[in-house]
Amino acid sequence: MCGIVTAIATRNIVPVLLEGLRKLEYRGYDSAGLAVLHNGEMVRLRSAGRVAELASLADNRQLQANIGIAHTRWATHGVPSERNAHPHVSAGLAVVHNGIIENFETIKADLQAKGYVFESDTDTEAIAHLLHHKLQSGVDLFEAVRLTTNELLGAYAIGVVTEADPFRAIVARRGSPLLLGVGEDGMYAASDTAALLQVTRKVVYLEDGDLAELRLDGYKVVLADGTPVEREVHLSSLSADAVELGKYRHYMQKEIFEQPQALANTLEMIAGGGSISAQIFGVSATESLAATRRVLVLACGTSYHSALVARYWIESIAKIPCTVEIASEYRYRESVPDPETLVVVISQSGETADTLAALKHAKSLGMSKTLAICNVPESAIVREAALRFITRAGPEIGVASTKAFTTQLAALALLTLALAKQHGRLSAEDETRYLTALRHLPVAVAKVLELEPQIEQWAQKFSGKQHALFLGRGRHWPIAMEGALKLKEISYIHAESYAAGELKHGPLALVDKEMPVIAIAPADELLEKLKSNLQEVRARGGELYVFADAGSEIPESEGVHILHMPEHYGMLSPVLHVIPLQLLSYHAALVKGTDVDKPRNLAKSVTVE
Repeated sequence: MCGIVTAIATRNIVPVLLEGLRKLEYRGYDSAGLAVLHNGEMVRLRSAGRVAELASLADNRQLQANIGIAHTRWATHGVPSERNAHPHVSAGLAVVHNGIIENFETIKADLQAKGYVFESDTDTEAIAHLLHHKLQSGVDLFEAVRLTTNELLGAYAIGVVTEADPFRAIVARRGSPLLLGVGEDGMYAASDTAALLQVTRKVVYLEDGDLAELRLDGYKVVLADGTPVEREVHLSSLSADAVELGKYRHYMQKEIFEQPQALANTLEMIAGGGSISAQIFGVSATESLAATRRVLVLACGTSYHSALVARYWIESIAKIPCTVEIASEYRYRESVPDPETLVVVISQSGETADTLAALKHAKSLGMSKTLAICNVPESAIVREAALRFITRAGPEIGVASTKAFTTQLAALALLTLALAKQHGRLSAEDETRYLTALRHLPVAVAKVLELEPQIEQWAQKFSGKQHALFLGRGRHWPIAMEGALKLKEISYIHAESYAAGELKHGPLALVDKEMPVIAIAPADELLEKLKSNLQEVRARGGELYVFADAGSEIPESEGVHILHMPEHYGMLSPVLHVIPLQLLSYHAALVKGTDVDKPRNLAKSVTVE
């Protein structure tokens, strides 16, 4: 959550800072600010609005600087306002911070007793004043930051500049992501590679506890105790074009239509092979998967929904017990550890705080067989897990996840087949059949995307509704959950999802002509049961919108709208059925005029609890 950009270079870094913030807008924020040394003087600009407003302020001041920091804030401590916006200052020193400092009240009380006056409600201002206090003791800026961070409890990524030391910027991280950019004309740091592609593709991923000094001619990194450490320079595979909108109106629209290619990229390792290899999950995966007696999947939000689909796959195909838990709940309850359990964690960003903490908790309980399914190769979750699968969805900018979800499903389908094969539960005939279906998946998704015009018409009817109910059965129930989440996220229409068999146990009381009911109706073994549930809706005057396979044989009639999917896709049907739900949410949001890519109150990368 939030975004940091830090720069020291021979060029004017004000445009670099602002463009970096624009590239981080997708993470979610409610205010923005920067602090630079302009003619040797610290200048701070803040806006309780969008980055565009901050850019206007900078233009009006005609700011020029070679060193500075910038920030987008997602409010935690204190309401969204200019006074709470970052950077926070203390006598010529400025700080930006992502994360939450859990002991800030203790630090604040101690500093107030020493005479420091606080002007904001944030935890970050305590960092600024504590840094100033350390500098007063005679240490230099680098050591002051090291001593300060050693007193902080919680998560942080920080950037620091000061008038008294104009030739270096200091950054540090613990829990929140931060990376360095090695440029031709200086050094940079940011929360995300996307913010730095404008100046460099050479990046250095900082580890937890790292502290880095940025200078015009290079950088150094030390551990929390001051010990120097080398961190590898990576050449990012991302390009500036990958994070541009191109011909699309919104990133969400772009990412929905990128799904055929994202799936093709994710499934590339099986493109030409006739069998599934466990080693696509890591060199030790063959042994780990063969020894797995149970699977525990930990995730949050959309990733949690992909895990719920995987539970159906793993238990029905691999015949291995599978439990799925919300990561934020798992770590706070007493559970029974099992060393023969494969712990699978799923995260688009790989920095989701609750999922990372849940992974560490599982490992602390002795469950060492761990697998990360993630879209970011160098993320914290990937580095923490023993095995990993990178989904190769490409950068996902829209807050509402789309292509990350479908590529997670593809990865989980591969995991299901690998587990089944290692346990002798996958015949050669079934292996060939499943792999053929996976290889055809990008083409099948492209066909579903052609249904957009009809979905646009449905969205016109949805835009005036206040509530919606989503129904599914079996492995499509989690897809109903995902559809409801998407509609809530970007259109702000209240939506709930239920297993259709649960209708008569409460939700049916809500059904009337004002509450549309969206049903997922694949031609599978539960179709007849679902048809009975739909009759219950119609009997109460509810209006049905049904996403049906060609063979579902549900007739269209008054109050029953049918969208026919191009083909039934068996085990992989959930991947196809989520696509029209994404499009429905997108077009409903367009009609309502909401901010599709940056919905209110939400953040893309949830790096705090």
